Formats: sequence, structure tokens, C-alpha cells
Amino acid sequence: MGRVPTHCKGRERRADGPSRRLTLKPFHVDTDRVMTAAETSATYDISALRERLGGRSVVFVGLMGAGKTVIGRKVAGMLGLSFIDSDHEIEAVSRMTVPELFETYGEAEFRSLERRVIGRLLKAGPQVVSTGGGAFINESTRRAVGRNGVSVWLRADLDTLMERVSKRQDRPLLKNADPRAVMERLMRERYPIYGLADVTVQTRDERKEVIADEVIVALAQYLEAAPRNRIDRR
Repeated sequence: MGRVPTHCKGRERRADGPSRRLTLKPFHVDTDRVMTAAETSATYDISALRERLGGRSVVFVGLMGAGKTVIGRKVAGMLGLSFIDSDHEIEAVSRMTVPELFETYGEAEFRSLERRVIGRLLKAGPQVVSTGGGAFINESTRRAVGRNGVSVWLRADLDTLMERVSKRQDRPLLKNADPRAVMERLMRERYPIYGLADVTVQTRDERKEVIADEVIVALAQYLEAAPRNRIDRR
């Protein structure tokens, strides 16, 4: 099977070799309770948050239907950063839609292109990036996110995901006689890996402004805690 074509040769660079780096323990924000006014994003200095973020991008990960694009775009506006959807970028460089790429080249080749495109986007930070559901599962992509970004997992329950994805017909992995069973399998396989993200926020049937606000709070708390939570790794 052929390699997925790209139409921006020279834009992608080979990943850097292994280096000594500092990473952080994952941070999980409790959104089972209602935040008080003192805990909203208005409490936090956005310029200070941006300063702590440095050149890193905020990278949204999670299953299809979690709201990565909608919430990511809202968070980007709150932070004053540009927003990019990695799937849209993949479609731009390949001149094919994601479903067409899956059908023509298969999932393995699509993931290879996805890894290269996300790697390039991360080197152009800081910005807010939403990724496809399988992106963070790829170990190389996960390492690149760890080097150049802060990962945010939008976690959702099964019913929430199914309600959202049922409204769209462009989900290649759900073109199946039993899409709910497929989603359950993806949750079993992927949720432990999504759990490696730096920040986890529970998404649910709530206004996008509320979820985006919780992301800002979680990011601020995570970045403030960074000096205390560092783990030295190679």
C-alpha cells in the first residue's frame, strides 16, 4: 500500500534525538462539583499562565466526540493563541479527507502522516492544537507532545460520546454494524493511555464556556504546581 501523499515537502523536519528532559506528574481536576466564583478562570492571570506555558502548545487529546475542537477553539481565544485542528491540517497537506485517507491508505499509513504533521505543528508553538482520537495513542506522538506541549485529556462517558458522534457520518472507525460496541472497545483500549496526559478535565452535557473555563483553571493549577511536581527522566 502506498504512502500518503503530502503537498508541503520541506515543511517537516526529522524529530530530534533523545535528550534529558523534565516531565510532570499528571494533574486531574475534579469537575464533579460546581466550581465557585473564586475558582473560575477570571481568578487567574492569563498573561502569567502564558508566561509559564512558554513556547509549549496546549494539546487536546481524547476520543471522537469529546469536544476537542470546540473546546480547543474556545480555550485558544481565552489564551490569545492561534488554534489548529490536526485533522484539518492533515487534510490540507494530503488534499484528501480523513475518511478518504483511511479508505485509500489504511489506518497505519494515516497514523504515520498524523504523527509527522503533529510533530511539525508542535514545533511551531505556542498554539492550541486539537488532535484526532488515535493520535495520543502513538508513542512517538506522545513523546513529541511531552517535549513541546501540555496535554489536556477531555474525558467523557459513553453516553455523551455516542450522543455526539451519532450526529455525524464522517467517523471511519464507527462505520460498523455496532458503533456503540466499537466505542466501548476504544474506551477500554485508549482511556488508560489518555490518562497519561498532563491534565484531565471531565467533559459532559454542559455549555462549552463552562468546560473551557475548567480547562483554564486546570492548566493554571498544573503550571503553578510544575516546580513541585517535576520528575527527572531521560
